[in-house]
Amino acid sequence: MKTAVYYNNNDIRIEDRPEPEIKDGEILVKVKASGICGTDLMEWYRIKKAPRVLGHEMTGEIAESRSDKFKIGQRVFVSHHVPCNECKYCLAGNHTACETLHKGNYDPGGFSELVRVPKINVEEGTYILPGNVSYEEGTMVEPLACVLRAQRIIGVRGGQTVLIMGSGISGLLNIRVAKLKKAKVIATDVVGYRLNRAKDYGADEVYNAGEELKIKADRIIMCTGAMPAFEAAFRYIDRKGVIMLFAIPNKNISIPVEDFWRNELSIVSSYGAAPVDLEEALELIKSGKINVKDMITHKVGLEDIQKGFKIAGEAKDSLKVVVVP
Repeated sequence: MKTAVYYNNNDIRIEDRPEPEIKDGEILVKVKASGICGTDLMEWYRIKKAPRVLGHEMTGEIAESRSDKFKIGQRVFVSHHVPCNECKYCLAGNHTACETLHKGNYDPGGFSELVRVPKINVEEGTYILPGNVSYEEGTMVEPLACVLRAQRIIGVRGGQTVLIMGSGISGLLNIRVAKLKKAKVIATDVVGYRLNRAKDYGADEVYNAGEELKIKADRIIMCTGAMPAFEAAFRYIDRKGVIMLFAIPNKNISIPVEDFWRNELSIVSSYGAAPVDLEEALELIKSGKINVKDMITHKVGLEDIQKGFKIAGEAKDSLKVVVVP
């Protein structure tokens, strides 16, 4: 089978690998669509484990099943990370801190023609795609689930002012979820195209990130890794406010300790999503409460994945780039 093997952002090679053989309880999925995530573009993070097959926003059709739960031909979304549901983190509702979730994955990755889904992922992370949800739309389940979890952690609600810094795909999803929660939303970016889309998707106010804002936000969600944005966030956060590290920079940030102490501020982070988040995300997409179809701006074949990475990395007139093997 064909796989796209990541060596670095500018070196993704199409290589042949044997088709995976599944064991009892597992399924083999023919990949129909796999989204390019912002974390896939974080070369400083991804290159540590290169060469490898990336792709964790995957949908497809079951080509072979050795599970009593699923049948050949079913359309599915498959989560790459699943919790054990038994450790102290899971029992406390902190599933994304589970060691099993951090270590697990499917084989080899969504940027390939076929994927073997381990038994635990079959049991805890495989979902039937509703008939009204396309394979491409299904790739948005995991990104939306991550947003739902992040906003739940920081308690986004009506009456708050939420500043979303960075209006790429994660920023736009955060805008839509925050508006569902009746919050006032302010969005920033350096790209005019994305600012326009932020306004289209419900932001009450949009600003070029180069401007100095005269606002104080109750919640700030960082959807960019740009260091100037993190420096600015400390100026924009209101007393008792919370800064959510949804995206991270490639180096450590300095915290104005006196302001944090005096104004009782908090910085928190969010990594991934739990089954409850994935289920909610799928339902929001199915019901049409969150429209993700118009966020998918580009599709490329597996052979053209390098082009897809270039489009996504340049961040000009693209939002979500989906690889269709």
